[in-house]
Order: sequence, then C-alpha cells, then structure tokens
Amino acid sequence: MGPLAGIKVVEMAAIGPGPFCSMMLSDMGAEIIRIDRLNQKGSGHRANVLHRGRKSIAVDLKNPQGVETTLELIEQADVLVEGFRPGVMERLGLGPEVCLERNPKLVFGRMTGWGQDGPLSQAAGHDINYISVAGALGAMGYPDRPPAPPLNLVGDFGGGAMYLLAGILAALIERSSSGKGQVIDAAMTDGTASLLSGFYGMMSMNMWSAERYSNRLDGGAYYYGSYECKEGKHISIGSLEPQFYALLLEKCEISEDSFKEQLEQASWPIKREKMEAIFKTKTREEWCNIMEGSDVCFAPVLDLSEAPDHPHNKARKTYLDFQGVTQPAPAPRFSRTQGTIQSPAALVGEHTDEVLAAWGFSEGKIAELKTKGAI
Repeated sequence: MGPLAGIKVVEMAAIGPGPFCSMMLSDMGAEIIRIDRLNQKGSGHRANVLHRGRKSIAVDLKNPQGVETTLELIEQADVLVEGFRPGVMERLGLGPEVCLERNPKLVFGRMTGWGQDGPLSQAAGHDINYISVAGALGAMGYPDRPPAPPLNLVGDFGGGAMYLLAGILAALIERSSSGKGQVIDAAMTDGTASLLSGFYGMMSMNMWSAERYSNRLDGGAYYYGSYECKEGKHISIGSLEPQFYALLLEKCEISEDSFKEQLEQASWPIKREKMEAIFKTKTREEWCNIMEGSDVCFAPVLDLSEAPDHPHNKARKTYLDFQGVTQPAPAPRFSRTQGTIQSPAALVGEHTDEVLAAWGFSEGKIAELKTKGAI
C-alpha cells in the first residue's frame, strides 16, 4: 500500500528531522530498515511516533564487518537517509563515493542543520540556531520580548525533513529517466530560508517590515492574531480580506467608523485593545458558537490534548489511535494508493535476524556476524 510501495530505504539512526522524513516515507509505503548502534543506551520506546513504520537492526559501525553488512544492505536500497555531521559517514567508510560505487542508482539523502559545507558546517546546533541564521526567528514574536521559538517545526521539520523528503522524491523521479542516483544536501538553514521566499518578495515590494509584530501576518495586525477569552482560553482570527473583515466586525457587533479603515497601521494598537476587551466578554465556546464555520476565518486555539477531539479532525480522522498511542494519521491522502502506519516504533535491534534474512543473508552468515560482534 502507499505510492512508494516497493521502494527500499536504509536509514542511519539519528534524531529529529531524519526520522521524521523516514516516517513520511514509511507512511507512503516504503520499506525502511533503520541501522541502530550496537550497545546503544536504551532500547527505544514503542510510543516514539517519529520512529513508527520501520524495522531496526543493530550494527557496530566501528567493526569492519558491521560496515560491510551495512554496505550490502545499501547495495539493495533505493534510498539512504543519514543525519550525521559532515564527514562522519565518510570516516565510517559509508560516504557517497563508496555507496554510489556499490549502488549507482542510490539516492543518498543527507540531513544537516548548516549544510555539508560553509564556515558553520562542523558546529553543533539545534532548530533554534538554524532558524536564527536563516532569518525566520527574528521575524517572530512580540517587539518587547525576545523572539519565541515556534517549537522545532520550522527548522527541523519544515525547513529540514520536508525539504529532504522533496529532494528524495524528486531524485527518484529523475532516476527513472537517467538510471542514476545522486546526493541530496538538505540543510535546515537552506530550507528555512526557502520557506521565507514570500516574505522576501513582500519586502522588495515594500509590503513587509523587518520589524517584528508590525506586519499583517506576524501578529501586528489586530485582525490577524490570537485573543484571550473570558475563561483564559484563546481563539484565532485571520480576517485579512475585506469581505472576511466585514463579517468579523458584524460578528463582534462593531460599528465604529474608525474600524472601517482596516489597513491604517497607526491605529492598529488601539483597535487591538478594543478587540481584546470584546473577546474577553465571552468564553471560547461561546465565540465558537458565533464564528466557527463562518467566513470570518476563525478557529479555537487548541492544545495538543484537545486537537484530536475537535469535530473537524475527528470527521477527517486527522488523528488516530494506533496500538494505544494517539498520533497524527499519514498525510497527505491519496485517492488510489493511500498510505498507512506500517507498525509501531521498533526497539533497537529488534529485527536484526529477520531483516538480514529477508535481504538475502544466510543463517550461517548471520551467525558469523554475531560471533564477530558486528551485529
């Protein structure tokens, strides 16, 4: 099942964006083998959603036999996903030159924060650092407070994993005509910068300011943002277009002439104060009864525990319970080849014998590798 059924992927165990990319590939039907470290601390957890849908083998990559075992798997794979610092795979004897010589059709996907080269390429970092350098973090938050990290959605998962996924899928399509694999250098700084394309366009047209909380989409506009309700919960408003804005005023029972000038920025702070007072007169549920489903562009601000139970999410089965763990369902959806969650997260080394046997290793070979401490 899934549009990637028949595609084989070898994933080098890592954290964050690499596993998320592999999760997406698995949800779309790919068969994924995760190479975990032998003697790794902790065996993993069944509820680790990012690790769902693939099998795990434990390999000692400092053992030449372990490296050779990994290469024999890579020879049979369509895709390799790795998220080490630049140069680590090369030092292990698993760099692109070696792997592509063994398997010229291999799509070699590399996930890093800073990229394979550049002055910061060898530095440690996390999502917050990558989106800082790319320019995204500085555009978020209130002007009188430090920029607030938007979880790790923008760098790790948006600018990182999804760009690696797009690169892998594009390379697989290109391979169908060229017959050749290639290396994908997916950097979170590059991907995050790419996500900012529209804002750079608006800046060049004098439609966006580099000063945060002063623009239509960064919370500066009183008609695009979140508001606290009577009981302390919040709602979100996105009434950008004139017809949606007019409906917002109608639903809020606002008839003041000053509110007719939607785009006049000097008055935005005053109007926001008035809107804050209005929204605090009712509970979130009461505002939902008034606005939800209308063209105001409205939604309740739900927390992680509330979102799975929202009627729209329940109707679309956006979240599901898989073996006792509530988690997002595979996305996007396909009309003919819908993907599915293949399995819960594997424990480290859980499928070593099963995987090697399925990928052509004899019982004797597997036993020998165990004896030599390679697996």
